[in-house]
Amino acid sequence: LLALMLLHDARVAARTTAAGDIVLLEDQDRSLWNGVQIDAGTALLDRALRTRERIGPYAIQAAIAALHARAPRHADTDWKQIAGLYEVLARLQPTPMVELNRIAAISMVDGPAPALDLLVALIARSGAEQSHLFAATRANLLQRLGRNDEARRQYRAALAAAKLEPERRWLAQRIAALGG
Repeated sequence: LLALMLLHDARVAARTTAAGDIVLLEDQDRSLWNGVQIDAGTALLDRALRTRERIGPYAIQAAIAALHARAPRHADTDWKQIAGLYEVLARLQPTPMVELNRIAAISMVDGPAPALDLLVALIARSGAEQSHLFAATRANLLQRLGRNDEARRQYRAALAAAKLEPERRWLAQRIAALGG
């Protein structure tokens, strides 16, 4: 758990602008990440992974965070390994949110079309469509497929469901970028 906390906290300075707007992982200035915390978190993770004890959800989440933190650039991220780790995590914690993250990773490996199919099936199974995160993910996949009218509708649905102002601003920016 401490490894996970350190690895996530190491990126906190790059997650928002001075005005409090969200900065996506792929757009974050990695020079703002705390290297000391990343080193400490990865050392704890490496030690946890070497134990003979059963690996739990926190270790898997820390391993995912470490793969993000160790990539010098977003393009260098090992998405295939991240998708595999989310698959393991989904077996331990079969929640819609874990599945959503797995689908996002799959979209980076196999592209948006297969991920969109998985997302539609997940929403049908879980009834999670009310969540702004599911609608925003669907919108992103549709946008990556060039289906901008559908993407705009999904971003609007996400905006209607979002509660936090930084998320609402980010979603409004996505809608505006699509001309709506």
